[in-house]
Amino acid sequence: MREEGEFPDPREDDIMAGDRRISRPDSSLPDWYISDASYRPIPIAWFAAAIVIQAVAISILFFATINQSGWVSIGLSLIATVGIGIWSWDRGVGSAATGWKIAMVLVMALQFGFIALGASDRL
Repeated sequence: MREEGEFPDPREDDIMAGDRRISRPDSSLPDWYISDASYRPIPIAWFAAAIVIQAVAISILFFATINQSGWVSIGLSLIATVGIGIWSWDRGVGSAATGWKIAMVLVMALQFGFIALGASDRL
């Protein structure tokens, strides 16, 4: 037990500043500084979001326009694909590595190609 006015030993005691812990014996880091828990945007999150949103959007458009001309399905899917691509690019893919940019463009083009191929028999 510490005497009044004696300083805590940081190797054995938590050092408190009011209700905040500013040091603890196991890490010597303040409790508000947790480097692993900070948000770090990563390209795979933007890539995956773009691909999933595009797949859902163009599938819905394809089935919603199944009784119309294939040009309607292709046109609306192209507009949705370009819009999602621009949104994703501005969101962060534009600042990602070149590989992520190429992968996003190729996969979005591939998914659009499947819709265009499916709608081609209605042209």
